[in-house]
Amino acid sequence: MVTRHQPDTRDAGPRDSAGAGLPARRPRSRRARRRSGPAYPYALYLPAAVVYTVIFLIPTVMAFYFSLTRWTLFDSEFVGLDNFRDFLAEQNLSIGFRNTVVYAAVTSGLKVVLGLGLGVLLTSKLRLRGFLRSVVFFPVLVSTVAVGITFSVLLAPDTGLVNQVLALVGISGPDWLGEAGTALLSVALVDVWKGVGLATVIYIAGILSIPQDYYQAVSVDGGSAWHRFRHVTLPLSWPATYSVIILSFIGGLRSFDLIWTMTRGGPGFTSDVIASIIYKQYQAGFFGLSTAGNVLLFVVVTAIVIPLNWFLGRRQVAP
Repeated sequence: MVTRHQPDTRDAGPRDSAGAGLPARRPRSRRARRRSGPAYPYALYLPAAVVYTVIFLIPTVMAFYFSLTRWTLFDSEFVGLDNFRDFLAEQNLSIGFRNTVVYAAVTSGLKVVLGLGLGVLLTSKLRLRGFLRSVVFFPVLVSTVAVGITFSVLLAPDTGLVNQVLALVGISGPDWLGEAGTALLSVALVDVWKGVGLATVIYIAGILSIPQDYYQAVSVDGGSAWHRFRHVTLPLSWPATYSVIILSFIGGLRSFDLIWTMTRGGPGFTSDVIASIIYKQYQAGFFGLSTAGNVLLFVVVTAIVIPLNWFLGRRQVAP
């Protein structure tokens, strides 16, 4: 009687899908991957690190230091927190802070609404679509100071084109930049005109990235253009909305050049923002005081934007 010998397979490795009996290749351990080196040499990160350090980190540290001193171009004297106390005691600081928040909220809100509307329009089957996209984006490329000077002329109370057009239909236009109730709002609207092109481009990119299957599903269900916008475009373009809100709100909180060109914070202090108050301190020669104001503005922007970024990030919708 012949007894067949059964091969011992206890120590044999798992077979592959082809049944070759070869042991499966195990993935390399994390330690082995580390020994094999990084995906890119660290030297490739060096240029960006140098630029970031020189342009951002070093000036930031120096600003924090000089905010604690009374300094000129030739010497400095350490005064501790006196600059911060003096800046917070400014009589028009409360007005400037309120105007800063209002200006940022108005400009960012209008850029979201108008940018979304123009984005939907310029991604539709529209003739001259490419030309209109260029027209909408063109104001972004124009110098802010040039825009401020141009609109200062257009909004002049007696000779400005805006009031002359209103006079043709029997409306007496106000002094847009010379009255307390209209100065800040007029500058904000000019800011929206200049910056809505960037918001539109961001929305165009976001809308074009939405898969067409969603629109086809709504059409099969008999949905109208409103349903496509309400249930597809609006929720799935949320990443673009998130970007526009963050960018425009930060820009609004830091806005200075357009406001200073058009109103210089006037009339009185009615259109002053934190940045214009800081600049007035520079003009008066209080360099340490104005540096402390810059540090406070940095803290204010950070304290507002970080919670806003966290809140908006929770509402991300993945297509």
